[in-house]
Amino acid sequence: MPAPYTGGCQCGQVRYELTGEPIRLIACHCTECQRQSGSAFGMSMLVRQDDLKISGVTKSFVRVADSGNENTAVFCPDCGVRIHNTPHYLDGVLTLKPGTLDDTSWLKPTAMVWTKSGQGWVPTPEGMKDIEGQP
Repeated sequence: MPAPYTGGCQCGQVRYELTGEPIRLIACHCTECQRQSGSAFGMSMLVRQDDLKISGVTKSFVRVADSGNENTAVFCPDCGVRIHNTPHYLDGVLTLKPGTLDDTSWLKPTAMVWTKSGQGWVPTPEGMKDIEGQP
C-alpha cells in the first residue's frame, strides 16, 4: 500500500498523515513496549520525521528506554494513546506506533527485537529476524 497513510488516536483529537514510506517495521518485546501496549509486545514503525504531519494537540514526556537511550513519548492528552516516540539517538527518525494507522491490514514486521525480555509463549515467525537487544 503506497503512501500517504493516515491515522490518529482513539478519541480522534490527534490525527496525522504519513507522506513517505516507512523505513522499517519491528515488533519490540522490551519491557517498556509491553507495558505501553498492555500486551506481549509493541510495534514500532521507523519513519522520517519530516514525513509525519500531526494535527491536534499532543503532550510528551521523556523516558529512558531499556537500552539506556532517552526517548520522547508523544501521545494524545485526552485518550492517552501513544502516537510516536522520538529516539534521541536517531537524528530525523521517529518510531510511529502503527496500531494508530487507519488501515493496519498491510503491516508485517521484518524483525522481532528485545526478544531476551519477551514472553516465552510468543515465538519468532519463520524467516523473521530475531534480535535479542537493541538493533
